[in-house]
Amino acid sequence: MLLDTASLYFRAFYGMPDSLRTPDGQPVNAVRGLLDFIARLIRDHEATHLVACWDNDWRPQWRVDLLPSYKTHRVAVPEPGSAAAMVVGAGGVGAESGVAELAPDTLAPQVPWIEQTLTALGIPVIGVDGFEADDVIATLATRFAPACARVDVVTGDRDLFQLVDDEAGIRCLYTARGMSNLAAVDASWVREKYGIEPQRYADFAALRGDTSDGIPGVAGVGEKTAAVLVNAYADLAALVAAADDPTSGLTKAQRNRIVAGRDYLAYAGDVVRTRQDLEVAPTLTELRIPGAPVDPAAFTQLTDRLGLGTSAERIIDALSVVGAAPR
Repeated sequence: MLLDTASLYFRAFYGMPDSLRTPDGQPVNAVRGLLDFIARLIRDHEATHLVACWDNDWRPQWRVDLLPSYKTHRVAVPEPGSAAAMVVGAGGVGAESGVAELAPDTLAPQVPWIEQTLTALGIPVIGVDGFEADDVIATLATRFAPACARVDVVTGDRDLFQLVDDEAGIRCLYTARGMSNLAAVDASWVREKYGIEPQRYADFAALRGDTSDGIPGVAGVGEKTAAVLVNAYADLAALVAAADDPTSGLTKAQRNRIVAGRDYLAYAGDVVRTRQDLEVAPTLTELRIPGAPVDPAAFTQLTDRLGLGTSAERIIDALSVVGAAPR
């Protein structure tokens, strides 16, 4: 099970009451909500191995260089000394861009607590400088799928649908409808929803656009047309070549739109497409879910200091059940 961690702790922050506080009065709803999510996920879906994938850089410079509008609307401009200024991307330190993601001031201080708590539990937190959690997920999913009966990617990000592969056993547990109503996204789900094969999702999203990530798309190309074009051509380069060929099957309007978007299409697919070649080298054994916190003293200290209460009890109980299951 690969967690799109920031996606989940943002959901926990907004879904759990801010009345959940540390003993000294600081909000701890994102930490407690994330622990509750993880406890439920690993039990309900019988996970054996788990990774909290991390955004060491939520807006990598190499993607911005290709598409300057990438996530621009989510860039924070915090007041000097505010909590948001202390967390790069509200997803961790180490980002090359040094640019923070727009996030509430009461969430930013909780992110280091999340990392500390997961580490004390023995849940690997893996990120790579210069890359997003999506790229970590893609690398680990494709690397370990051959050795696993199934790989579950837990996310609220549609871009990760490109990883869905029934033959390899990779699916997404999509959180858009809430943690109590997860969608198990397999190839048939993607076909029914979008009319395309999952591996073409990046090209589809580049054509259609995605306002949540600042992906403009090709002007005049909506979801249905994007699906038609993706199904008709092997890749975006072949589509652009077809637009230059008056004998191709494109309509005049389609040809004009693709020609107008030629420069954008030269790099848009690479912005949306996840990287699967990151230099991360954990073994499957290292990712096995522990039966109890690996650093019980640190976890107890965090539980007391942060007031994790029943959330701590739930995650310990889940670890004891899942960690004791046959491997």
